[in-house]
Amino acid sequence: MDTKASSSRGTAACNDTIRFSAARPVPPLVFIYDRSATRSHSLLDLRLVGCQNYAARWGWEVVGTWVDLGDHALGVERPQFGELLAAMRTQAERRKAVCLVHNWGRLAQDGEVRLRQQQRVAQAGGWTATTFDESDERRRAVLSGVGCW
Repeated sequence: MDTKASSSRGTAACNDTIRFSAARPVPPLVFIYDRSATRSHSLLDLRLVGCQNYAARWGWEVVGTWVDLGDHALGVERPQFGELLAAMRTQAERRKAVCLVHNWGRLAQDGEVRLRQQQRVAQAGGWTATTFDESDERRRAVLSGVGCW
């Protein structure tokens, strides 16, 4: 009685090396944003470190950090946020781009103002995310008014 498996049964399929050429997805570029109207920057620094750590955890590439301070942090027109959007526009055509904030309040406390800021990010070709795993990526088409993604 032969107990050895026949070399002609199933060995070719089992022994062939199957190579998958699954390309690794290119990580998005991260544009970190915050604002602070207070003189003390200790909480701001903690939030920025949290954003850096969040991006690192996901393997995202941080492009830079933009912070509006003092009166600029309170108004709708924020110079550093505008600079972030200009930088994002130059990169978003080539790679996914995300404006990372600690939480939604870092864009604005007022819901309508926050939505306008998110719309500006979408119009620049990016999406917005928080360190609490919240994202508007799926809503970009609605916010941007430029079509579906």
